[in-house]
Amino acid sequence: MTGAHSRDGEATLSDSQRLSWLRLARSENVGPITFHSLIDRFGSAQDALDALPDLSRRGGARRTIRICDIGEAERELALSRQLGCHMIASCEPQYPKALRWADGAPPLLAIRGNVDALEKPSVSIVGSRNASIAGRKMTHRLAQALGVAGYSVTSGLARGIDAAAHTAALDTGTIAVLAGGLDRPYPAQNIALLEQICEGGNGAAVSEMPFGWEPRARDFPRRNRIVAGLGLGLVVVEAARKSGSLISARLAGELGRIVFAVPGSPLDPRAKGTNDLIKDGAILTTDADDILQALAPLTGGPQGELNFTEPARDTEPRAVAVSAASDNDRNRVVEALGPTPVEIDEIMRYTDLPPSEVYLILLELDLAGKLERHPGGMVSKAAAS
Repeated sequence: MTGAHSRDGEATLSDSQRLSWLRLARSENVGPITFHSLIDRFGSAQDALDALPDLSRRGGARRTIRICDIGEAERELALSRQLGCHMIASCEPQYPKALRWADGAPPLLAIRGNVDALEKPSVSIVGSRNASIAGRKMTHRLAQALGVAGYSVTSGLARGIDAAAHTAALDTGTIAVLAGGLDRPYPAQNIALLEQICEGGNGAAVSEMPFGWEPRARDFPRRNRIVAGLGLGLVVVEAARKSGSLISARLAGELGRIVFAVPGSPLDPRAKGTNDLIKDGAILTTDADDILQALAPLTGGPQGELNFTEPARDTEPRAVAVSAASDNDRNRVVEALGPTPVEIDEIMRYTDLPPSEVYLILLELDLAGKLERHPGGMVSKAAAS
């Protein structure tokens, strides 16, 4: 096998291919969307790696793009094996099905624990770190009932609601998503819980970040997107306004997931966010049946097989069949871009250029650090460019 579609769920990578995938994912300016575009376009990670310097140069990069060194990638894979972890690519059957086709799905997931736990349909539960006793009890009740019904429970290993959700689902299956490397869990007070998840046989921890990576503030929204993408639905138990849980709810909505919210007292600041979600259309949730009934069409009911509809694949031609764009055409695309996100179709109409050429130019600009990608496939000019 010379290459693998980045998200077809049918290929198994060889050791050399996995090394190339990791190198590409760890190279400069190669985010998840760019990664998948490169694989779809060039057919293999190695061919994409070979093309990076020229692509970024044509996009206007002022210096040579940093490509992940072979030794660096080999050390990460060796450490993964040493720690008993698995590195699963988005093209492989064991990659979580619901996450695979989510916008911005990580090309590679590091997994510790029972990899099979990721095959079950999942529901994500998030909420306040400073959770109330009632909020924790409600979370425990929901997570236990979802587990009995055949779902795993996904959350972010934070204090409060996250920890309550994981604890309640230890016997039935729970997925902890980390913002840092798998060997850098946060917060420290939940390390014992993480060990229970990974060593108990029913759960797993996942991360898209390299081993040794200490989580930073900007890494938590990325983690929240994985939390939202792993679940068919996302339940918010307690959340103040402008909280991270509301960011997770927004991300879930962008990914087409069903959003649930547990109502609370108008006098409790921790309920303001959830009550607002209900006003905005989230499903009012007072027991697990509210969740199970809404998700039944996606799974065929309790204990059913996941019936998640994959979107149509992008049929855009690969760059190998397209000659390099002219400077004039590239300038027309740059001119079409501004600080406000726009749809790529709009750029095609504005420039009257073939789709294959527009996608290629956007890829060049992205690798040169001159493009910002946004949810829904929208793009804008990078702030610093």
